[in-house]
Amino acid sequence: MPYIVRIEHPVPSYEGWKQAFDADPIDREQSGVTRYRIVRDTVDPSYVQIDLEFEGREEAEAFHVRLQELWERVSVVHDPAARVVEVVESHTYRPGRAED
Repeated sequence: MPYIVRIEHPVPSYEGWKQAFDADPIDREQSGVTRYRIVRDTVDPSYVQIDLEFEGREEAEAFHVRLQELWERVSVVHDPAARVVEVVESHTYRPGRAED
């Protein structure tokens, strides 16, 4: 099962934050990220959550360290929180298909 670096924080401007995210200053793909997902709070769209998925725990933990170092140098995010989590179970339901 994959490991995820789960990040969440408020942003002063989603568009400005997204530009910084898209600039990819620590090279997500080269760092082992296999997939990411960005979600926004429906009540407060300036609050973002990001899941960065990795195949291995070591890659996720190394990325977490690099992320903390990045946050010390930039001011795009305020009060960020991040942790490495392990997916222990996952199931995908298909809409419109009856389960037996």
